[in-house]
Order: sequence, then structure tokens, then C-alpha cells
Amino acid sequence: MRNLCLVLASCSALSLMAGCGGSSKSTPAPNPIVSSGSNVAAIEVNTGPPASGVLYANGAFVSVTVCVPGTTTCQTIPYVLVDTGSYGLRLVSSGVLTLTLPQEMASDGNPMVECVQFLSSYTWGPVQTADIEVASEKASSLPIQVLSDSDFTVPAACSEPSGGASADTVANLGANGILGVGQLPQDCGSNTDCPITSNQYFSCASATAACTAVVATVAQQVQNPVALFPTDNNGVIIELPAVSGAAATVSGSLVFGIGTETNNGLSGATVYTADPTSLNFTTTFNGVSYTDEGFLDSGSNGYFFPDSNIEQCQTSSGAGGFYCPSGTVNLSATNQGTTGASGSVNFSVANAVTMFTDDPNDAAYAYLGGPASDYFDWGLPFFYGRNVFTSIEGKTAPGGSTPYWAY
Repeated sequence: MRNLCLVLASCSALSLMAGCGGSSKSTPAPNPIVSSGSNVAAIEVNTGPPASGVLYANGAFVSVTVCVPGTTTCQTIPYVLVDTGSYGLRLVSSGVLTLTLPQEMASDGNPMVECVQFLSSYTWGPVQTADIEVASEKASSLPIQVLSDSDFTVPAACSEPSGGASADTVANLGANGILGVGQLPQDCGSNTDCPITSNQYFSCASATAACTAVVATVAQQVQNPVALFPTDNNGVIIELPAVSGAAATVSGSLVFGIGTETNNGLSGATVYTADPTSLNFTTTFNGVSYTDEGFLDSGSNGYFFPDSNIEQCQTSSGAGGFYCPSGTVNLSATNQGTTGASGSVNFSVANAVTMFTDDPNDAAYAYLGGPASDYFDWGLPFFYGRNVFTSIEGKTAPGGSTPYWAY
């Protein structure tokens, strides 16, 4: 079974759980892929955790080790989605996380609980503290979100803007968790308190009490773990081989740091500086400039962009939310950073229903795309065959002011 949930992260789009197929397989990549080093974690594009009951399309997964702070009581959790469009570690509680972690408290002494709203779903659950390790990189006493609808009552201010759909189980999320390695050091931005009006952090007196929105200080917020690594903490590189059509699985690397080691230099990558407010750049497509509305998001499982000339799939087809052209459509767009660097990108979109039918068990799809309103989301298909750099706001990195993307 396949499922699609197009969701919107705090500053970019994140698309989860979808599927299509195709008969052609991956081809050797022109980009070098680092496979070893203390700052290198193996990632794999596969169909996700078997317990989900769905086949995940274009999801890059990594394993994360979580420990009770300051102890050797640890658990390694596989099938955690690598997402450059969000910030922080979020793990499903039920059936996944077995550790008992310390609870973060709001200023009134009640447990701190977080809501992250997406376009058509939400995540809800307590903020707890953990030591985490990915590859040999470690972050200590890190606030993370533990996803659960049962620990505390979900307030309407969290669920209603997202249509009431929870993504707090493996079945709904299609993953055991999300590792947000995007451009911010914490999920409300650099040195910025989350205000009450954001309806993101709540104080919950008990499991059944009504939760109240509260201010979350920078230290209380869910943190991007990369920013807290002792070294290699200014960004990440996602390195995946090229895919021609589709592939059953794809193996690659998540490399921590930019220009901090011999294996993570920028090399000849072009830097696209992001707007400091939107965290996006400008994408021009079909003569329309989506100013500060273009972004690179490994958590999105396709190219999502507006094009009324491409037929959309019928919901009843099982591929609703994707494009279904009569044949493969070859397209081109131009990305431009705020400091002027620009470059064109050629990409293709094929019929999702046809790909479903041809090979429904594949995980990687180079030509998967779908409609969007007024933004251009370069999802995981963009990452195939490229080394894609994501720098973190406020950190020093080669290539100029952060945050930026480079490829």
C-alpha cells in the first residue's frame, strides 16, 4: 500500500509517504560519494520500516543512537528520515522509542509539549532530553520531540490548522522518526524565543488537562543536533548516486560539516545563499519567478511545482497529489541565490500511475513530481547524482554567509 501526505514544515515543504514505480534501474553516479570517516553516516533510500504498512517513495533513512543523558543506556533507531527542510530530532514513541528520557519543563513547572503544524497533518508530543549519536558525531543533553497523541491531550490550536491528521505513529509518518538537519540551529531560529502566538510549545499540567501555549526559550526548543556537535557542526552534505528512472534501493552518505575535514570540502559546488527570512532562494520556471519560494528539501519525495499544462493524477488512481502526464516531460528551471549566483537545472516528470503499475516495490524514483501552489520544492529526486550542501544559520562555513545551499 502507498500513501501520500504533503506537509509544510516551518520554513519549507516536507512531503511524506508516497509511491510510484518504474522499470529502469540506477546508473553509476558522476559525483564522488564519501563512504568512510568519523563524520560520515550511511543513508539508504528504501521503502521504510516494515511496521508502517506502507511503501515509502523517495525517503532517505539513517540510523540514530539515542541515550539517556550521561549514561550508556542507549537505543539505536533505524528508519529515521533525513530532512533538510526541518530542524531537530523527532521520534515516534509507540512501538519505537523504548527509553525513558528526562522531561523538559515549561517555566510554570509543567511538562513542555510541542506541536509542529504541517499543511495536512501535525506532530505532537513531549519535549524530552537525550544524548544522540550519528556516525561518530555526538550531541549531549539535546531537546528532542517524542511523538505521541496519548501522553497529553492534543489542543485544537495544534490539530485544527492541519486538518486534524496526526503523524505521530509509524503508520501515519511512514518512518520511525525525522532527523531535521536544515538551516536553523533550533526550530524557531537562531537566538529567537518561540512566542505564545506560534502555538508551537505548550504547557500541559497532566495527561487529561487542557494544554496552554507558552513561550519557549532558545534553550528549551528542539535543537538541530548538527549545530551542537563539538566539531563538523556548520552543516551537512547529502551524497546520493544518480538514478535513471527508478531503483529498488539507493545507498549514499550523510556527511557532517562543510570544509571542516578533508572529506567535506565545497570543491566546485556553486553556493546559493538563502534569504535570511524565508530561508529560500528564487526559482524561475515557465517565465515565472518564485521569489524566495524555491528550496532544496530532502524530506520531500518529489519535485513539487506549479504547472497547469501537466495533467494531475486522479485521487482514485492511488497517485493523487502527483503529476500524470501522458509521457515523460523534460523541463528546466533556474535557481538564483540572494547574492546573485544562478544556474539552470534540467529535470523530468513522468506518469506516477504508470510508475506505480510497472514496479510498485521500488523506493527511488527520479521522475516523481506533483503540483504546488506558489513555491518550487526541489525534493529528493533533485539530490540523486549530486552532492548537496546545507549550511546552518549563524555558523562559519566556506562559501560565504550562512545559511546557504550549494551543489
